[in-house]
Amino acid sequence: MRFSLPEKSATLSVGEFASFAIGPREGGPGAAGPWRALLGQHWHNELRERTRQEFAEARFEVVIDETVTHRGWRLSLTGRIDQSLPAIAGKSACLREIKTVTRDLPAPEEELRAGHPSYFRQLATYLVLSRVRGEKVRGELVFVEASSGLAQTVALTPFDEALVHHQLDALVEFLESRRRAGEQRRQLEYVAPFSELRPGQESVAADLDAAFAEARHVFFEAPTGFGKTGCALEFALGRLKSGRFARVIWLTGKSTGQLQVIRTLETMTAHASSPLPVWQVRNKAEHCVNEVFHCVSEACRYLSGCADRWPGSGLARFHRDPRQPHDLPALREAGRTAVICPYEITRTALAYHDVWIGDYNYVFAPGNRGLFFEQPGFDPAETLLVIDEAHNLPSRVADAHSHVATVAGARELAAALENERAPSALQLAVDAWARLLGRLRPAPSLDPETEEAVADAIEHLVELTTSQPLDYAALGPEASRLLWQFPALQEFLDDEALVKLLWVAREGELSFTCIDASAVIGAMLGSFGGALLMSATLSPFENTAASCGLASASDATGAEMIRAWSARRAPAVWRDRAYDVAVDVRVDTTLRNRASHYATTAATIEKLRAASPTAVTVFFPSYAYADAVQRSLEESGSVLRVALQPKLPDLAAQAAWVEESLALSDALFLVLGSSFAEGIDLLGGRVTHAMVVGPALPEVNAVQKARQAAFADLGRNEAFRRVYQIPGLQKVNQALGRLVRAPGQHAKILLHCRRFAEPDYASLLAPEYQMYREIVDDVGLEEWLKEGRSAN
Repeated sequence: MRFSLPEKSATLSVGEFASFAIGPREGGPGAAGPWRALLGQHWHNELRERTRQEFAEARFEVVIDETVTHRGWRLSLTGRIDQSLPAIAGKSACLREIKTVTRDLPAPEEELRAGHPSYFRQLATYLVLSRVRGEKVRGELVFVEASSGLAQTVALTPFDEALVHHQLDALVEFLESRRRAGEQRRQLEYVAPFSELRPGQESVAADLDAAFAEARHVFFEAPTGFGKTGCALEFALGRLKSGRFARVIWLTGKSTGQLQVIRTLETMTAHASSPLPVWQVRNKAEHCVNEVFHCVSEACRYLSGCADRWPGSGLARFHRDPRQPHDLPALREAGRTAVICPYEITRTALAYHDVWIGDYNYVFAPGNRGLFFEQPGFDPAETLLVIDEAHNLPSRVADAHSHVATVAGARELAAALENERAPSALQLAVDAWARLLGRLRPAPSLDPETEEAVADAIEHLVELTTSQPLDYAALGPEASRLLWQFPALQEFLDDEALVKLLWVAREGELSFTCIDASAVIGAMLGSFGGALLMSATLSPFENTAASCGLASASDATGAEMIRAWSARRAPAVWRDRAYDVAVDVRVDTTLRNRASHYATTAATIEKLRAASPTAVTVFFPSYAYADAVQRSLEESGSVLRVALQPKLPDLAAQAAWVEESLALSDALFLVLGSSFAEGIDLLGGRVTHAMVVGPALPEVNAVQKARQAAFADLGRNEAFRRVYQIPGLQKVNQALGRLVRAPGQHAKILLHCRRFAEPDYASLLAPEYQMYREIVDDVGLEEWLKEGRSAN
């Protein structure tokens, strides 16, 4: 749906109009995938041939495009009616729609009307539009049982046509609310995010304006602690107020980052006469108030019948009043009271809010993006997309498109289907799938014959799961999830935009891995009116742009014609002399040679701690490496108190561990690339000495080798640089960036591996780390550390 608020006009398909609703949706049986559409087309074609034989003058896929005026709004509706039959034997012409269903037919008419109200509204809308053109027509809705082709016809009534006018009222009411919201955005009041500007912040606004004048996609690199969030929000709110964008979507993978955005917005708009409508989206499972999360209406009393309960629930307050608290506890309590799924409160309220805050998945993951993209009136072309920690975007999107199927899961599914007496054909297909997975042995890729067998098995399973009704409530959450995975697997196999690898890491475990999602990312970014991608580590920009599918177009001579992206690096002069960096060329931390240097690494940590007034932080490329060095310290008789990073998923627990370790330990051993290294902001100004044990190159495995092969046309060195060196050094830059977060903070950094001094690696370090001293022997290390003691 597209609309022009100043002109009070809207354009939408008849299908969109018929399904338009403000309120919750009852949970369905998961994604049907492409097979369901193919099956529906099959029965459309079958019934077309039958109709052609019966009515020689019948027409098919007839375009109906009309404009109606309702309460001052011009609404353009367009669609294609499946069949148009001529008038015969005293009967007027007939418009006929074909709809496939998975339920058994024939069924009571009242059940079909209750279960598929939008189907009746869609056909009734075609009838009303035909009458606008002066045509006298009647309507028939033909339901087709997907598994058998059995058909049942239901004739439309004048009551169905009357409901179209009620639908027009509902649509115009929504459009009027958006028009009022647009007027409020023009009056948006906010203050600057900073009471005092930090050096470098004064030029950011002008820099971002200039960057967006060059391209719709802008990379903004600024160090940790610079204030990127505030700068970006000030820019975004300015664009909202000017009318350039109608909505802002802010994506970040960390809940702490989302909360920071909300707090900053609250500070900036605290004194505004009208509140800015902002909604933070958490995942569906976090909303759930049941003991077991199983999102099927038949299994959940909060979903079953929730659409009928909505009008009298009072929950419309969440989208009518921006000041209404809508944190998760408030939503859960409201949902319990009204017996309506709290997630459906979020789904309904989103359309009325101007700023959406959530995870990357709500834009980039196939199984989650519907929450945003199916919102009435949502138009990405009128939306500013802000992506925080954008250096993680390529890997996050690739992960969102990847899947794993296991023989254990297949056997569990087979047992559940047998227990619930599911159709025998489906049971046999799942048994065959389990046997296929059970024959798989570890391999870096599947041979063509096995890959074809996998594709055929998935296609057959999708056909069976999407063409017949299944009792998902009785099957339970895990079996349902495994069934719903088959359409996702087929979508993965059919998606030509993805660079894919099917491989076996462990016996009976088949990985469907996306090794490059850049084309998908680029297409999605291209649909938005503007995109601001932020991080402390986006350099080199050319590589980041390529990994996000943003290549510039060129003409035949190779001259650049269209700038697909622009980039700005924030000036943070206070960081230029904040780091005292040395590269320790005494050691080689490559996998082959690191064991021979464990003792040297342990001794170096001892010396670093002796020179530091506080606990030191040591970053390792892996848990195994950190554990090996800790054992080396113990074997040497060291009395250093070492705190090795635990595997804690909860950020609050991680922060508590850091606080305790800083107080009670001599050395914190952290793993590069983990949330401790990239997501904990407690080290800035509190750690004066740190050490990085080797560049954190990704593990060499089947996936990395496949990624390297995908870049083979760039040459071996460039492929290695993109797949291994750039990601590895990004982790180093991320970790070190958190040690200096404000003017006046300083850190002494030892890069502990000779590779850091090699040009290919050194050039990928952040500029403030590239002015370093080389440590070639123990004497040099002592002298460098002594300089630190003198400075202290």
